[in-house]
Formats: sequence, structure tokens, C-alpha cells
Amino acid sequence: MDIFTALQTAVTGLKAQSYAIGNISGNIANSQTTGYKRIDTSFVDLIAEQTPKHEVAGTVLAQAQLTNTLQGNITATNVSTNMAINGDGFFVVQKKVGDANGQPSFAGTSLYTRRGDFTVDKDGYLVNGAGGYLQGENLDPVTGQVTTTGPVKVSNATLPARPTTEVTYTANLPKTPITANSPTTGSALYTPPASITPAPVVMATDGSRTDGLQIPAANAPDFISNSIAGPSLTVYTESGAPLSLTTRWAKLTDATAAQPAVWNLYYANTSSGTGASTAWTNAGTGFGFDLAGQAVSTMPAKVTIANLTVDNTSLGNVVVNIGKNGLTEYSDATGKTSTNTLSQNGYTKGDLNSVAVTADGKIVGNYSNGSALPIATVGLVRFVNPDGLKPDSEGNYLQTIDSGVPLTGLQGSTVVGGNVEQSNTDIAGEFSKMIVTQQAYSANTRVMSTAQQMMSDLLNVIR
Repeated sequence: MDIFTALQTAVTGLKAQSYAIGNISGNIANSQTTGYKRIDTSFVDLIAEQTPKHEVAGTVLAQAQLTNTLQGNITATNVSTNMAINGDGFFVVQKKVGDANGQPSFAGTSLYTRRGDFTVDKDGYLVNGAGGYLQGENLDPVTGQVTTTGPVKVSNATLPARPTTEVTYTANLPKTPITANSPTTGSALYTPPASITPAPVVMATDGSRTDGLQIPAANAPDFISNSIAGPSLTVYTESGAPLSLTTRWAKLTDATAAQPAVWNLYYANTSSGTGASTAWTNAGTGFGFDLAGQAVSTMPAKVTIANLTVDNTSLGNVVVNIGKNGLTEYSDATGKTSTNTLSQNGYTKGDLNSVAVTADGKIVGNYSNGSALPIATVGLVRFVNPDGLKPDSEGNYLQTIDSGVPLTGLQGSTVVGGNVEQSNTDIAGEFSKMIVTQQAYSANTRVMSTAQQMMSDLLNVIR
């Protein structure tokens, strides 16, 4: 290497260090930018001569080194629509290019970002601080089905009322129930009067049964004295009107080696569940238990109460979901039922009060009627090589050959609602790199001045 080549090498060194200080400057400037990923600088040496025993260090090349895989700190913002990805992955966004017929139009090119400071704009769309419109799937809160794919929109539409069609119920029925008459009769077994027809629902060893039985109001006092209280809950009509459903359990037979214990479930025909005007209707299925208190194998996991009617209002057929072993008959000193699970799927109409983001990327609407239902799914992707993405402005990235194609969903990562990811820039680290870069830059200028002095000495020899 001659003196002129040394000068050229020093120039590349100056350029490389200038490039590095530019990245450092940008990192420091964006230390408070949401979701920003710092850009480091890597240096590649280029050998000028490779003759055996005469290798000479050549110029240097500065390259960007992305840090998309390095997590930034996650900070709470108390804005429910803000999101942060904990782990690998990116939000899918698009840029707005205009409006058509009062609706925004988009470029159609998907961008990928870690900037999750999304808020609701005037049209209900989720937009981050850089103007990126969050992409995903909008859901029908009633059915859970996808309605549209594209920009995520938080709709303020009223949630329509939903009638009760299914009740989920699990409980333990006492092996020896304590009723008003049991202290005097010595038995808690209910024997309906012979005048009540058809016969109560019973269960034979083969699982056969007879259906039907309504206890008229005139026999209600006798029924209540020989039964125990069951679950009570609010159910809803087609229009969302609430009704109070009151139930009672009556034991018909004790378990023997040949015959299971049989219980019947009844519900009151009025919301009050009391008074001389209240009749009680059998659910229509016998519930059998063996000597050990376990449900017999013939007991169904779901029971349908046909034409459930309260206060002269029919709810239609209502399914009671008890599961395979949801009911048991173990001994209980209180002699009462012990309810483990009790819920129903109906509700009155509701207005959207707030939204929340779940760990799997669902946007859940919280309604005034107490319902919490998914209204959208956030567009989330991951890449095999995230550092192969091409940085774009405003914290966005573009897919490249090196990054690979976007893979839908997050594998092991989670979404944190009400939080944002901060820049992964470490100010102390950047200042350290700044000092090193400045010293390297000064050293290259020293090489240039030294080479210049050597050239001057050479010219002086000629003179």
C-alpha cells in the first residue's frame, strides 16, 4: 500500500465513522419514539492486497445492523386501545390515501410496525400515532363470526337483546335432603298426590322414563314442604325482558342395589315462586344416582326443558347443560343443594361502554348489560428473519426476500392492552458508542495528516 492508498483508506474510515455517528444521532433522537428499534452499525473490512505474506489491510465498509428482535420496555398508558407486543411479532397497518363516499381509502400495501399507540378516530377506526390504520377482522359480537376484513373499527352499535336458550348448571344434591316434612316423616321422599297426572318423571334401571307432570297451585304447599330449593337466576325473553326463574329439587326414590336414586327438577310458573297462584312444572327428565352418589351412565349431559314458561311468557325450549358429571349426590349435613356453576346465555340490549385487548389479540367490547364480547381480532404477524425487513418511515417496515413471508399469528408472544412498547435505545450505550466513534474519526484524520506530511517529506527530498 502506498501513501495515496493510505489516504483513500483513511477517507473510507471517515465515511464509515460518519455513517455510524449518523445512526447514533438517529437513535438518540428517537429514544422516546414509541416502538422505535435502534439501528446499530457494523463494519466490514476489505482486503486491498492478498499476495501470500503480503496481505495489506484495506478500506472499510459500514453497514446498518437492525435490532428488530430486541424488546423495548413495556409501559402502561391507561388507554385501553393501546397495545404492546411482548415477544416477537408486528402489527399489520396500512396508510390512508384519501376518502371515498365518506369512507377512508387505503394504499393496499401492508406495513408492519411495533408502534401500538392505537386510538379511535372520528370514524371509529384504530389509528396509531404515525397514522397507521390497524388491520384485522371485525366480528359480529352476537355470533362471533367475521363480518369484514381490513381496518379494525370499534362500532358503537347497540348490542341487540338475546333470549336465554341455554343454562349451565352443576351442583351437589344432598343424599339425605332436609325438608319441612322430613323431621316428622323420617324421609325426604316426595310422593305426589294420586290426583296429579300424569305420573312424575321416574327412572328405571334401564334408563327409561315417563315425561310430564305439573303440580297445580293447590298442591304447591305440599310440594314445597317435601322438596328443597334449587338454583334461582334471571333469564331473558326474545325482547330482552328479564324474568326470574325459581327452581326446586324433589327426591322421589332412594338408591338401592337394583334401583338408582331419582330426583326431579321443577320450576315455578311465576317470577315470585311463592303464593297460592304458583304452579310448578317438571323439567321432564329424571336424574339418577347410584349408591356412591355418582350420576348413572344413562343420565344425559344436556336436558331440554320444553316450552319453559314464566309469568305466561314462553322462552321456548331451554337447554340445561350439566355436563357428564355435573350433578352428584354426596352426603351433606345441611341437607341443601350446593351450587357449583350457574350461568345462562341471555341478556338485555346493551350499549358499548369500553373496550379491552386480550393477550391473544382480541378486542373485547364491554356493554352496559354486563356482557363482554369480542368485536374484532387484531392483525398480527411474525417473520422468520425480522431483521431482514426493510425500514420505512414512521416506524413501519416492508417485507423483503430476506425477511420471508409474514406468518399469521403470534407463536408464544402475547399482546398487552393498555400499554405501549418504548424505544429499545439505551442512552448510556449510545453515548459510549459516540465517544468511541469520535475517537475513531479523529484517528482517521490523524492518518490523513500523517500521510500528507510523508508526501511533503518526499517532495522535499526531490528539491
